[in-house]
Amino acid sequence: MMSSFRTTAAHSSRVKKSKPLNIRRSVSASPFSSFPRQKPIQRLKSKVEAQEEEDDEFGDRLDDLGLARVLARDLTLLDVAQAIRCIKGRMFSSIPEQRSGMNSTRIAEVLNFRKALPPIVTVAHVQALLNAPTTVEREIAGLCNGGAIRKIVVPGRGGMGEALVLVKDLEESIRRSTGLEDEVKESYISLLRELPTALQIPRGRLSQETGKQLTHAGFLTSSMPIWTSADVFSTPGDGSRGTLTSLTSIAKAAAGSLATAGSEGAVHAAGGSGGGFKSSSGLGDFNVALPNIGSYLKLLMNARAHLVALLSRSKFREAPEELLRERWNGGVAGDDTASEAKRVRGEFAGILPGRTRKWKQFYGITFEWILEECVGAGMVEVFETRSVGRGVRAI
Repeated sequence: MMSSFRTTAAHSSRVKKSKPLNIRRSVSASPFSSFPRQKPIQRLKSKVEAQEEEDDEFGDRLDDLGLARVLARDLTLLDVAQAIRCIKGRMFSSIPEQRSGMNSTRIAEVLNFRKALPPIVTVAHVQALLNAPTTVEREIAGLCNGGAIRKIVVPGRGGMGEALVLVKDLEESIRRSTGLEDEVKESYISLLRELPTALQIPRGRLSQETGKQLTHAGFLTSSMPIWTSADVFSTPGDGSRGTLTSLTSIAKAAAGSLATAGSEGAVHAAGGSGGGFKSSSGLGDFNVALPNIGSYLKLLMNARAHLVALLSRSKFREAPEELLRERWNGGVAGDDTASEAKRVRGEFAGILPGRTRKWKQFYGITFEWILEECVGAGMVEVFETRSVGRGVRAI
């Protein structure tokens, strides 16, 4: 019986060939090259990045139909004096009566800071509000000559240091000052009325004690230092100022003696006194100023920079006016019915005003006020669009 199975040696003796090696593979290939490739992990965006992306809703430039001719829509301003009152009256927002996010101590700090600021406005702000440079300059000169307003210039501040103040407010500030005697107040007011357009007061028109009181109270500043320690050591008596002989004599004096300071009357001989004033009238004049004007200018500078920084968050450094207003206000909680309903349900309805930079750093400066200030300073411009109202662009 023949077997039904046929066996051959072909299957058992078949030689299996191995796969050829990849000779093109680099010797220095990465040991991780054989791992399967995967898509990169998506990084979660931070809250700040998400907020900036959400704010920048306009990927294209806004339509520009021309610059806005009038910034104050709801006011009809006729002259410079009215513009000054308007600017002063709407510089700060009212403190919210409910859900302000500020305790009584912080509210007192805000109110005291506002009260201590000088009653001034910048010339640039008035120019932006009236939008008639030549006419405004002529009117300012006429009102200064007539004694209605006074111009104050802070050296080294550029256009931000040129300010206007109503003479009535200036005289009231002088009379309310607690660091001045009554005679000094009245004499200084009379001198200002006599020199209505003067930016500086001649040193010879004030006595030493009067100048000292007015400087300490903040109503005068010195345009140059009265005397320095270098003047004391270089003038040890009646000798010539800054000579090598005087310096040599001081160097040879015994340590700890009055001679090392140029004798007992060195300060008086150098033109100084206990209060730091010099009786000579040739050392420069006093600049007319107001108390806390430095705090006012610092607040103004920081607020300007912050508004421009808010515009820089947009792609083309421009944004609709309403969107920029929301950024300045900080997304505060509203008082409408929808916001109240969200609060009842426990949903997010905005942050409290006291937690925003508008109140923490800028004491409640209004958006309209700082926008007009930046327009007058030439930092931003306001233009008309077709569909989103007015737009604001950083220059």
